[in-house]
Amino acid sequence: MAAKKNPKADLKRKYKRYIETSMIIALAFLIIAFKASPKSFGNNIKQEAPQELIDVEDVEITKQESAPPPPPKPPIPMEAPNDNVLEDIEISGTDLIVDEIVKAPPAPIEEKAEEIVPDFFISVEEMPKPIGGIKAIFEKIEYPKMAKITGIQGKVTVLAYVDENGTVTKVELVKGIGGGCDEEALNAVSQTKFNPGKQRGKAVRVKVAIPILFKLN
Repeated sequence: MAAKKNPKADLKRKYKRYIETSMIIALAFLIIAFKASPKSFGNNIKQEAPQELIDVEDVEITKQESAPPPPPKPPIPMEAPNDNVLEDIEISGTDLIVDEIVKAPPAPIEEKAEEIVPDFFISVEEMPKPIGGIKAIFEKIEYPKMAKITGIQGKVTVLAYVDENGTVTKVELVKGIGGGCDEEALNAVSQTKFNPGKQRGKAVRVKVAIPILFKLN
């Protein structure tokens, strides 16, 4: 059989009672301290004197600007030496002849303003067209191998400068897609013969944009 514990040797038997007693004593001590504090320290309270209000006016900060310097004096005109001596001018008589017939001055000749003709027109009544149609340009184009391998396709726009004889004198790339397609389009357009553009029935030089579509089958 297990030995029974002696109640006198049990230290936790009166533990709860000790805790309650100590809490009551601490609470009573705290209440007494709060009630005694206003009386004990009441004489040490200092009263502050009323404060006087002083109005302070805002003073604007002024900046003293210096007067601008006076303008420079104008230079004194000096007579320039001149070796040319004017000859004496004889003035004819100013007698008024009443019966003299005065001829009216000739009417002024109106000068016609010269019409400024641009080097190359942008838009005319009849735009240049490739001889044989757009098919004639496509026949000169070979799809580049690099564009085929990389799968490049799209539209290349070439600006052609066509003279009054229908010959392409200059080509410019407006929009390209790379892969060798731009060079093929420029070469094909430059080698194509055009019907010249016309303005008022006269062949003129015109620049025209030509779109060329590269598409893989």
